[in-house]
Amino acid sequence: MWKFWKAYALAALLMVGLVGVVAPRAAAQDGKVIGTIIDFDGKPWADLPIKLRSDQGAIQDAKTDAKGVYMFLNLRSGKYTVIVATPQTKDPFTIAVEVHGSDTPPASLNLKEILDKQNPGAAAQMKKAAEEKAKYTGMKEHYDKAAALLEQERAAKAELTKAPADQKDAAKAKVLDLSNQAVAEFQEAQKAAPEKDPNLHLFWAHMGDAYDMAGRTDEAINAYQQAVVLKPDSAGYYNNLGNLLARAGKIDDAKAAYSKSAELDPPNAGLAWRNFGISLYQAGRMQDAVEPLQKATQIDPKNAQGWYLLGACLVASADFKQVGDKMEVTLKPGTVEAYQEAIKLDPNGPYGQQAKQGLEAVQEMTGGIATKVGGKKK
Repeated sequence: MWKFWKAYALAALLMVGLVGVVAPRAAAQDGKVIGTIIDFDGKPWADLPIKLRSDQGAIQDAKTDAKGVYMFLNLRSGKYTVIVATPQTKDPFTIAVEVHGSDTPPASLNLKEILDKQNPGAAAQMKKAAEEKAKYTGMKEHYDKAAALLEQERAAKAELTKAPADQKDAAKAKVLDLSNQAVAEFQEAQKAAPEKDPNLHLFWAHMGDAYDMAGRTDEAINAYQQAVVLKPDSAGYYNNLGNLLARAGKIDDAKAAYSKSAELDPPNAGLAWRNFGISLYQAGRMQDAVEPLQKATQIDPKNAQGWYLLGACLVASADFKQVGDKMEVTLKPGTVEAYQEAIKLDPNGPYGQQAKQGLEAVQEMTGGIATKVGGKKK
């Protein structure tokens, strides 16, 4: 009988021990919180960060899937708060949840319904703002790509000027190709830009530069004309337009553009007129260049380049008359003085040196040029 009670007592102790091992299973973490987030457009919101805060302050993180569903598993029973922060709102949305095992009802959020109730029409405004933001992003991507291509074109243009004769054609083709690519990207940026974007003038100006470097003068003129329409207070745009028009031989139009540039930026008016003179000088229209260079030297009398160019253009405008065996030269007033000013301002520089050479040539010319065959030229 004693053996029986001893065995019974041992079994009871084992049962007590077993209960001690199994008892914690009653507090197992089998609770869950699941829900769906609908965005302000009424669509499932994918990849949105979600936070879950327990009543003890512990935070867990999750994200919605492609269908807008999020979930937190293995939760203890208790009170929780689902926190949904969106880029469009200052404060996050919150959902109070009481977890009871796996039977907790879904904690979902339809932001479109909430917004429509609180502020009818706000969803449409928010959608429009999002579309504008997307357009701006697309515009910036095209603009940045175009700007990079424009810099490549500048580098290719510099290489073209140094290229050997047998490589000129390939170098020109490279510049033209980069010009086409840059213009295409600027045009795409224009399409993506809002209708009244304040920076649209930049696209036209940069396209003008891309066209100009490729020798597409007419297209460059048109682009800069569009730029000044959009930004009529830009002296720089008018100056660049003047450069293009002068090179194209449209002297009256160029003069009007340079005049506008000088009017808009009086401190740099001398530069505008000097640029006009340089453009005409480079085009071989030296007599036409005299007037703008005279204006440039009057406004900016400390610029040696302006004085040298004025002297050279005045020489080209001199009167020649055959007298016997000689061609007499009558210089225009101010020719010698222009060269002298250039020498004074830049005695050891390039303009001063060229002015000295010009002055020596003038002194020889005014002695008369022998035209008789076999005669001595001076």
